Amino acid sequence: MQFGPAFRAAAGIAVLSIMDAVIKGMSASYPTLQVTFLRFACGTIVATGVVAAMRPGWPSRETVQANLLRSVIAVITAGCFFYALGKLPLAETLVLSFLAPMFIAFFGLLLLKERVDPRIIAAIAIGFGGTLVVVLGQTEEASAARSWLGVAAALTSAITYALSLVLLRQRAQRDKFLHIVYFQNAGPAILALPFGLWAWQPLNLVHLAWFMVMGVLGVIGHVLMATAYAKAEAARLAPLEYTALIWAVLIGYGVFGEIPTWATLGGGLLIVAAALLTSRR
Repeated sequence: MQFGPAFRAAAGIAVLSIMDAVIKGMSASYPTLQVTFLRFACGTIVATGVVAAMRPGWPSRETVQANLLRSVIAVITAGCFFYALGKLPLAETLVLSFLAPMFIAFFGLLLLKERVDPRIIAAIAIGFGGTLVVVLGQTEEASAARSWLGVAAALTSAITYALSLVLLRQRAQRDKFLHIVYFQNAGPAILALPFGLWAWQPLNLVHLAWFMVMGVLGVIGHVLMATAYAKAEAARLAPLEYTALIWAVLIGYGVFGEIPTWATLGGGLLIVAAALLTSRR
């Protein structure tokens, strides 16, 4: 595998992690359903401007239908993940969500007939091991009763996210990346519109600027991910998803004042090792 796709995927994950930090900040002031709608609505505005400037042409009927399916999956993923965050400790939600790379390898094998070589399996195992080191260093302090609905929601989110990325790989080999990015924002925005309006609260203009930043970051992240998955197998890029935890630690410390534990630092080293292993030829 070339270095380029791995670098773009890692960069895309970093950009989307920064977007998640903005979402976290806005979630303190607005309902989750409103934040979800505005995230995709602002992304649609930005994507529309990019499409108008670059003029990729009209998408085919097949492109529209396939990417609308990914839009439904995107809404399910976001809804389940946010529900899990409300029902489970953050550490437990994280470890369940980081099961996604394993499902990416599975769906890549099942749907795209990709070969999963031992190195990829090792990278996934090392990355998941690093995630376990991080969360097990924190879960001893968690005393909340387990919500099995929350567990089911987090697991569903991991599965649907993995399916979305594998379908991205499938479509990225056929569709123009700008079409993929546009539908990745416009489709979920339309689906989330009634829920966002139902939960709507008055919007501060300063916060609106942050939502537009969220939209810009989302489009940039999706462009990087779409171009990466167009050039590399889904299973080979899957372990790079673990690098999101590294960015979460850095952003948590720099923005929200969360000091990482030794378990977090040790697990982070394992996650970086997994990313390097999967990026080598």
